[in-house]
Amino acid sequence: MNSTNTDRHRPPMTESTEKDAPLRDDIRLLGRLLGDTLRDQEGAESFDTVERIRQLAIRFHRNDDPAARQGLESLFADLPNNRTTLVARAFSYFSHLANIAEDQHHIRRARAHALAGSRSREGSLAHTVQRATEAGIGGKALSNFFARAEVCPVLTAHPTEVQRKSILDCQWKIARLLDERDRTELTPEEREVHEEAIRRAVLTLWQTRMLRRAKLSVMDEVANALSFYDTTFLRELPRLYNALEDHLTKQVADWPGDELKPFLHPGSWIGGDRDGNPFVTAEILESAMRAQSRKSLGFLLDQLHNLGADLSPTSVLVKISDELQALAARSPDHSPHRDDEPYRRAIAGMYARLSASARQLDGLEAPRHALGEAAPYASAAEFAADLDILHHSLLANHSRLLARGRLRRLRRAVAVFGFHLAPLDLRQNSEVHARTVAELLAVARPGIDYLRLDEEARIRLLQEELATPRPLAAPGIAYSDETRDELAIFRTARSIQQRFGKAAIQNVIISKTDGVSDILELAILLKEVGLLRPSESALDVNIVPLFETIGDLEHSDIIMDRLLGLPVYSRLLGSRGALQEVMLGYSDSNKDGGFLTSGWSLYRAEIKLTEVFARHGVTLRLFHGRGGSVGRGGGPSYQAILAQPQGAVQGQIRITEQGEVIASKYANPDLGRRNLEILAAATLEATLLPHQHDNPRPEFLAAMDTLSATAFKAYRRMVYETPGFERYFWESTVISEIAALNIGSRPASRKKTTAIEDLRAIPWVFSWAQCRLMLPGWFGFGAAISAWKEERGVAGMALLAEMNREWGFFRTLLSNMDMVLAKSDIAIAERYSRLVKDPALRDAIFPRLKEEWQAAIAALLEITGQTELLADNPLLKRSIRNRFPYLDPLNHLQVELLRRHRAGAVDEAVKRGIHLTINGVAAGLRNSG
Repeated sequence: MNSTNTDRHRPPMTESTEKDAPLRDDIRLLGRLLGDTLRDQEGAESFDTVERIRQLAIRFHRNDDPAARQGLESLFADLPNNRTTLVARAFSYFSHLANIAEDQHHIRRARAHALAGSRSREGSLAHTVQRATEAGIGGKALSNFFARAEVCPVLTAHPTEVQRKSILDCQWKIARLLDERDRTELTPEEREVHEEAIRRAVLTLWQTRMLRRAKLSVMDEVANALSFYDTTFLRELPRLYNALEDHLTKQVADWPGDELKPFLHPGSWIGGDRDGNPFVTAEILESAMRAQSRKSLGFLLDQLHNLGADLSPTSVLVKISDELQALAARSPDHSPHRDDEPYRRAIAGMYARLSASARQLDGLEAPRHALGEAAPYASAAEFAADLDILHHSLLANHSRLLARGRLRRLRRAVAVFGFHLAPLDLRQNSEVHARTVAELLAVARPGIDYLRLDEEARIRLLQEELATPRPLAAPGIAYSDETRDELAIFRTARSIQQRFGKAAIQNVIISKTDGVSDILELAILLKEVGLLRPSESALDVNIVPLFETIGDLEHSDIIMDRLLGLPVYSRLLGSRGALQEVMLGYSDSNKDGGFLTSGWSLYRAEIKLTEVFARHGVTLRLFHGRGGSVGRGGGPSYQAILAQPQGAVQGQIRITEQGEVIASKYANPDLGRRNLEILAAATLEATLLPHQHDNPRPEFLAAMDTLSATAFKAYRRMVYETPGFERYFWESTVISEIAALNIGSRPASRKKTTAIEDLRAIPWVFSWAQCRLMLPGWFGFGAAISAWKEERGVAGMALLAEMNREWGFFRTLLSNMDMVLAKSDIAIAERYSRLVKDPALRDAIFPRLKEEWQAAIAALLEITGQTELLADNPLLKRSIRNRFPYLDPLNHLQVELLRRHRAGAVDEAVKRGIHLTINGVAAGLRNSG
């Protein structure tokens, strides 16, 4: 694939484009190597076919050239089924390689800044700490912030995760080789050898199967997520903490010098999220936690062994503490060769204990045999205490430098990951909880039909039950499978806490919360297994309501006000440090009410919740259920956190990381550390530093109310009230094929229907992204602005321009929509519309979609003053220019393959080709799920 053909269309060289020259070189290199591989492996004719498609797609992309359209349609129509997969693989792999080159360029630019002494780049913790000290925030205030902060990216699995781990491993190898080229001065001979290594890696990628042959299981998803601990979390998080501590010590004059508590750490839903996923059981929950623990203990054992090699000081030359002497004396290592090496003897004993812990907790055999038998550690805290003995002995005896090496990173890893690796959240739908409680009550209190009670009667009854330690479940009763399964999950959760510590499972989330009773029902179920103990007013987990629909978001403050006012619940919160977490659903609110109304409803809910919690004296922690795509709340994390209303962050935030975004953020350790740092820096900045967006003017709020109401009506009128729209969606997108893919463990719909109401929000958004229309990221905005302009005229548009300049929320909203509209392509979307069988239905809907798309672009440009999309985002504009000539052909091929598949083609190559194009388009868009 000859990327040099696009060079003729590059703009004149500027300082910015000069900085991008290495990126162009990398893309050109990888494109050339992929083209060579294609020619060598598949022949010149295949290479020529791919190149012809690329050139036609470029012409089609630039001006919807009718001749190019006809050429593409003819070429694809004549393409044999067995050649379609080759074409799909070629263009898909270029998208993957372009991603690698872009990621490497981000790392390159960050290193250039660092080498130039510009460590305080925006979004870095160093920059944010510097701004805080300049604003008069001293060491004590910063120390207090870090002491109570909680920043947690939560990894989730869902039905649009498309990457195989084998593909990710190949890509990571190529990324490492490119990085070595950047960091090493190579002789001509070395450069030739290095290029051959990259060529070999590209060949391996080409010969590696891109698709899974079997449907992904929950444990497969767990294994995929754990791979990011190997590449990023386990190694980079300790380094990030240590670098931050060093910076605070050097740059903050009155920094107290305390070690930072683990305020930044990943979490997980994978193995605990059973909302709509029948494959998550108590056994899977147990297996997921064991898999996590094995990953953590394996890492700790390896690092502890290496620490033994590092710490060779002899007691003949250096003094040691009495505590270390005692620790060494308890060691089973009695070798005369190490009599004078107390650190090594102590570590040998610790290794024996840690090995016993791994065997006891997970059946994990240590990779190296311990030197003797020892009792297992009762907890990670016990292990940490022994590491502290090593640390303090080194500090007390002039060996501070030794304490700052591997030992420091290991101590930090234990503090962050423990033996459990990451907190594993549980989630279930409120309707399931209600049915379970109803069945338990029907047996324990005959005559009560719980499901027929109104909300107030339910609340009264549930409070009565929470006031007594008496369990509802009776032994010997044959409860339904659903009830037995729910109780089994919670019993397993308690068992996990007892073995791995309370940090292992901290949060239980209630999907579709729409009343106080939903929250109290979960409390009843927790009481059944001992995770809630009324006599002690003790609660061992956070009960987290999830507000998802527009209506639920609008009433969230009323529900939480009532809940926090209940004495029985208030007492329980006391055992949780008077902290209540609330989760906000970006995905379902968008599917329910559209992009603009969803964003505004979430913002308004945060304002009202902040006021309610302040009134009750309870700390609010918000959990943002964001996806990768803008239609699901995605977009740059830094700007998203800073755009929160005043008081909504309070040093605490949790955010879901989903789909292909996980790989794009955390598959590369340098980028992974950067993304983790951005989350922490933005949380610090949003909590301690004032921003213009903190106090939007009243007329801004009123304008958003009006725009949201109009956009909501336009969206609902199209999606839920237009006859045949559901059928249009299923026929004009790849949703039917996504539902059958081996790309996730859970079904695409919550129920066995095609209703949009029952469809999970993730495949809804993903399907619109695949056909390049991306409706969830903009629909309704054009109609809202058109109505606003008609009523308010020039003055009204001037107000919107002010909102864009002065209000972070509105500016971020428009910036995210700018990105979505730039990645959409109405000409390609029109080709997908032709898959709709009924011409009348197609002609009734697509022109309306196109009109609203054009109106949205016009409105965005008028408000921002831009002359074109992405005028203020040159990095993304460059990315699109580089990758879309290779992305668009995948869409054209996908349309042809869908046509064949739906016409009854039984050739397995057609189905495989569809799957490959889905993979490639997702990779090219990077945030489609």
